[in-house]
Amino acid sequence: MLDERMDRIPMLVLENRTLMPSMVMGVELRDSRSIQAANMAQESGGNIFVAVKKPGSRQDLAYEDLYTVGTLGKVRSISKLHNGSSHVMLEGIERARLLQIFIEEKMYTAVCEEKPYTDRGEDNEKMALLRSLKDVIRLYERENPQFSRDSVRMILASETLREAVRTISANLPLEYTWLAGLLEIDELTENAARLYALLVREVEISRIRNDIRRKVKANIDKNQRDYILREQLKVIRRELGEELNELETDRMAERAQALEADDAVKERIKKEIARLRSLIGNSGEASVSRTYIETLLEMPWNHVTEDNLDLKNAAAVLDEDHYGLTDVKERVLEFLAVRKLTQGADSPILCLVGPPGTGKTSIAKSIARAMERKYVRISLGGVRDEAEIRGHRRTYIGAMPGRIAAGLRSAGVGNPLMLLDEVDKLGNDFKGDPASALLEVLDGDQNSRFRDHYIEIPLDLSRVLFIATANDLRMIPGPLRDRMEIIEISSYTSNEKKHIAQEHLLPKQREKHGLTRRELTVSDEALDLIIEGYTREAGVRSLERMLGKICGRCARMLVENKRKAVRVTAHNLNSYLGRRKFPEKKKISESRVGIANGLAWTSVGGDTLQIEVNVMPGKGELLLTGRLGDVMKESARAGISYLRSVAGEWGIDESFFTEHDIHIHIPEGAVPKDGPSAGITMACAMLSAFTGIPVRGDCAMTGEITLRGRVLPVGGLKEKLLAAGNAGLTKVIVPADNRADIEELSDEITGRLRICYADTMENVLSEVLDRGKDTH
Repeated sequence: MLDERMDRIPMLVLENRTLMPSMVMGVELRDSRSIQAANMAQESGGNIFVAVKKPGSRQDLAYEDLYTVGTLGKVRSISKLHNGSSHVMLEGIERARLLQIFIEEKMYTAVCEEKPYTDRGEDNEKMALLRSLKDVIRLYERENPQFSRDSVRMILASETLREAVRTISANLPLEYTWLAGLLEIDELTENAARLYALLVREVEISRIRNDIRRKVKANIDKNQRDYILREQLKVIRRELGEELNELETDRMAERAQALEADDAVKERIKKEIARLRSLIGNSGEASVSRTYIETLLEMPWNHVTEDNLDLKNAAAVLDEDHYGLTDVKERVLEFLAVRKLTQGADSPILCLVGPPGTGKTSIAKSIARAMERKYVRISLGGVRDEAEIRGHRRTYIGAMPGRIAAGLRSAGVGNPLMLLDEVDKLGNDFKGDPASALLEVLDGDQNSRFRDHYIEIPLDLSRVLFIATANDLRMIPGPLRDRMEIIEISSYTSNEKKHIAQEHLLPKQREKHGLTRRELTVSDEALDLIIEGYTREAGVRSLERMLGKICGRCARMLVENKRKAVRVTAHNLNSYLGRRKFPEKKKISESRVGIANGLAWTSVGGDTLQIEVNVMPGKGELLLTGRLGDVMKESARAGISYLRSVAGEWGIDESFFTEHDIHIHIPEGAVPKDGPSAGITMACAMLSAFTGIPVRGDCAMTGEITLRGRVLPVGGLKEKLLAAGNAGLTKVIVPADNRADIEELSDEITGRLRICYADTMENVLSEVLDRGKDTH
């Protein structure tokens, strides 16, 4: 038993360590005073006081920097280390209170007194604390399997609370501050209760730590397993030649992240990329998935260009690219002005209708250039499958997006100008009706979420500017025609063709063939002859081809014959283009019986028709030849009914219609003919044949007839009057209801013709029948 009060004894100071009674502990000492104190204690065989420095204390040692209760101990051994420090093995004996310290030059010394635990607790309380400590030690061992089993056996073998407290404090790796705090508690049961609380907390901390360790280990094991399996899968695919290019899918993911699109679109693409990664590299399904992802990545979801709605710029562009077409240009400028005021909302769909070669497609190009929009042309001629518009479902082999989605993809922007070319030539069969599919595309209330069967993600077509073209308005289905605003482009006059050739076509062909203006000149007379003798058409497509042929011949002459310049005139034109294809039409001035001149409109311009009627003995049959359509056949029957109703006025006996056969023929039988504009012409020809009164040869007519002899209005008057003028006719009969249409035409068309208006057949017959030459 040590003395309760001691004299000065050596003292060493520990940082971050606490020596407890019954504990054996090795420490490394660097402080020379602590090393000297340990040497002194070992040499004298006496005790040493082991103090604990408080956390955050000053560098210079003072009494207040130390815990007031430390441990008396023995120095078992000291060994010097190569770095100048010493390793000291200490054994704790008993608690001691620090009374005074002395900081000498060579070592620390202290005056302290022994402080064993006081024991004022009841036996039952101590027994309960002892059992609690043993229970918590069992829990501690379960959560810390690395803890020494010998220490556990010693603790569980403790018979008294004092022995258990000393054993636990000496063997458990608790925080040094916790141990220093335990040393300062004098009463045994209070110390045991505090120790129990620390152990419970330590057990809970160990349980949480172990749980975290298990989760981390499970996650690491899963990642490691996945990594190994993935590497094995790569090797297998490499051996089978089916390795999936990870770099490719990574690039796809990067492109998807940088895509200008909504989050829903990006999420869909990411899902498809994740699915592609799980597929075999060269399988058919992987190829389909890869193509689909590439299509989605190339679609211009939110990428748009800014419109240029400057009307002056648009007018300059249209004038630069096209001659004439004043009405069309005005309507286009009005259209752009409306878009500027409404910010593009609910703009009408323009449909340019006119004969081939009249500039419908080039007008759409000019509008795109004026607005600075991307231009996309979609040819609809001969399209019969609805999937061409809506796309194929991805379940089919060879599936692809529809033409609308493909057009957006090729344009690279979400607001191009999309030309729907030849919309009147759409067909339909058992695969569906593409014209019906276009209804959704051209409907401003529906096309903001147009769903292509291949893309599957809704496309916003409300930003697209649609312009359609057609040759024949009658061939466009009614519901589709109702979606569009019709702008008619009529045939060009000879003068307009001449200006177009001089200002556009000839310079274009010169540049195409590498010629300059000085190297090739074409006289005005030569152009007139080309237009009249080589290229009778509504547009200028054949005219351009002829000019291209001239430029090609000129280029050869310049190269082979070393000529410096070539001039084409009306006299040498046949050496470049060959003989004239269309002989000059002789002016028809002869009045003949049973022959009347009619005017017809076709999809390629106007034309003249000579309707011939013969009357033969028979049984009252009506013969119609010349490939006439149903409408013209009905017009012929309506004309006969009218003539029978007025037969008495013209001296025709009623028995005439039952004793004679009537044969109506229109030459060029290989050409189909139909339309509501030849009724009055056939009636005049028949009446002439019945009465023997000739029909004026210099006169042509157009109009439909009713059973009561009224003359109904017709269309295509510009083309018909051009045809009449080209044929050398001087007088034209038109329905009176078409007066306003005639007044809108230029003097170039109407100036050389005498226009007569007719309300009834009486008006027509009074103008065209040459009664002065009645053969009866």
